[in-house]
Amino acid sequence: MTRDRLPPLNAVRAFEAAARLGSYVAASQALHVTQPAIGRHVKNLEDWLGVRLLERSPRGVTLTLQGAHYYQAATEALQILADAGTRLAKRGDERWLRILCGPAFASRWLTPRIEALRSLRPDLKIAIEPNSTFTSVDARQADLAIAYGLPGELSGVREVLIRPEVFPVCAPDYLARLPAGLEAADLPKYQLIHVDDGTWWNSWFAAIGLRIRVKAQTSHVSNDIVLTLAQRGHGIALANAVLVDRELQEGNLVRCVAPAVPLESYQLLTPPQPPSADALWFMEWFATRLRESYPGV
Repeated sequence: MTRDRLPPLNAVRAFEAAARLGSYVAASQALHVTQPAIGRHVKNLEDWLGVRLLERSPRGVTLTLQGAHYYQAATEALQILADAGTRLAKRGDERWLRILCGPAFASRWLTPRIEALRSLRPDLKIAIEPNSTFTSVDARQADLAIAYGLPGELSGVREVLIRPEVFPVCAPDYLARLPAGLEAADLPKYQLIHVDDGTWWNSWFAAIGLRIRVKAQTSHVSNDIVLTLAQRGHGIALANAVLVDRELQEGNLVRCVAPAVPLESYQLLTPPQPPSADALWFMEWFATRLRESYPGV
């Protein structure tokens, strides 16, 4: 593709923010522009591409299937630019620890703890790099990675940590609209929110002993988007306690049926090169904190 075929960067940033945050209002606040400007940018990008990327509703926006594919590419491209800026911005003897992890884990578990972490080593600067598609980590990309996956699915695994149970969640007001005595076998009758083509839900149904197959009409790529949509009452999502403990405690999400089964595990990945002292320190802190928070998992 020639340079004159590149999409307008502001339009890509507006689309990525709207898709990630689930609404034009949130995207306008994050990018410090007006809500109509976000809408114009997204419309310009859709016109430029010739496809519809987002579906709007009174509750916010959701990705179309084509939009989900483009969101993945846009996220990765913007991250590459951000990474380049981070590297250029380094000065003198500053020490950076670059952590690659899934967007949901980054926003829901790691970021709320980052200030407490930095207080333990204030001379260390930390860059959290969300990515929903990696299966290994390269030293040019990050110093270490926190991944959520199946055995054998990931490369460069240094340590397998915990394997938390997975269970369906939804907003309290959404659950209030469902019949009393709801069971797991009833869930396909209602709005299931997908992070993929239906594979994760199908794996969960199989693990609890149900021969049920579902297929996604819309895939949202990131668990962070899926859980945000569930919190806003758009349907039922799969989650684990690591991602939704706070929301469950605060009542923003509730478990809608009893079954819960372990599927994937959290794993630490490292590049082929030996980890730095800072990376080793972080990995020890992280493994200890995660296991203390979820003993016996």
